[in-house]
Amino acid sequence: MYAPLSMDPAKILAEITTFQRKLAAGVGNLRGLREPEYANTPREAVYREDKLTVWHFKGSQKPTSKTPILIVYALVNTAWMTDLQADRSLVRNLLAQGEDVYLLDWGYPDGADRWLGLDDYINGYLDRCVDAVRERHGLKAINLLGICQGGAFSLCYTALQPGKVKNLITMVTPVDFHTPDNMLSHWTRNLDVDLFVDTLGNIPAELMNWVYLTLKPLRLNQQKYIGLVDILDNPAELESFLRMERWIFDSPDQAGEAFREFIKDFYQGNKLVDGTLTIGGKPVDLGMITQPVLNIFAEQDHLVPPDASRALGKHVGTTDYTQLAFKGGHIGIYVSSRAQREVPPAIHQWLNTRN
Repeated sequence: MYAPLSMDPAKILAEITTFQRKLAAGVGNLRGLREPEYANTPREAVYREDKLTVWHFKGSQKPTSKTPILIVYALVNTAWMTDLQADRSLVRNLLAQGEDVYLLDWGYPDGADRWLGLDDYINGYLDRCVDAVRERHGLKAINLLGICQGGAFSLCYTALQPGKVKNLITMVTPVDFHTPDNMLSHWTRNLDVDLFVDTLGNIPAELMNWVYLTLKPLRLNQQKYIGLVDILDNPAELESFLRMERWIFDSPDQAGEAFREFIKDFYQGNKLVDGTLTIGGKPVDLGMITQPVLNIFAEQDHLVPPDASRALGKHVGTTDYTQLAFKGGHIGIYVSSRAQREVPPAIHQWLNTRN
């Protein structure tokens, strides 16, 4: 026999009343909110090519660092997770530390970009962006900060062009794509990517978003919207929630050929760590990376498991390798309060002893 459910009518009534109050307040708050904006740190475009832009950010004080940082984001989503809002901005906090910050904004590919491959992105676009920043400062080498897929691109680039990179920072970057806990890798390993790309051409952003959301279907498709009720009566928190939602769904399509190559060579072939990767016919050897490397990963990352990032230390050729584990997830490493307190100062302190 099961014990009868014990329900307190007064408690139930109080919860219903609270729900109704929050819902009523939320309707009013939603009506009064404008579309949340992001990317509000002052900046200027210093280089443009096709869809991409290199932005230079302006802080409240002149940079004290001698070597600028170029942030290289992934092709998936937009780079503005790094500058989401004033109190949740990796860019703004790096500026406050005295760093001179640039950002590579890849833009939104269209049909004209269908045949762009990894050679175009890494040996072409990324190389010319690095050159633009180097020439602007009269330097032989600059610092790179690669994020997620942008970190993998930065690793490839540094191995191919070691003389142009002074210090390399990778954040939530996949290196070993065949770790047992990498669900995204398991999904893609048996994908007929040729049929996929030949059928679709460029990969629609909506499809990519759906794939990422289904990695945690309950949490990302149901729980977060149920939890929305708890903040409906708080305009500031509601605006932050909607800003994040806007960023998530404001995603670019993926250039078909680059997508094909990345899935085949990285997710399926794991060539970055087995030494067989080539970009534009040139071998990519992580052992050629002899400059200082700071590798930052998130301990609760469901997109890039920690072991996928930790593997970097076994493959780079540098004797100056540092890794930093952050308690959080793939997005939390940029937007959580703890991340704002810990990550930018750690990056600055690490660079400050090597610039």
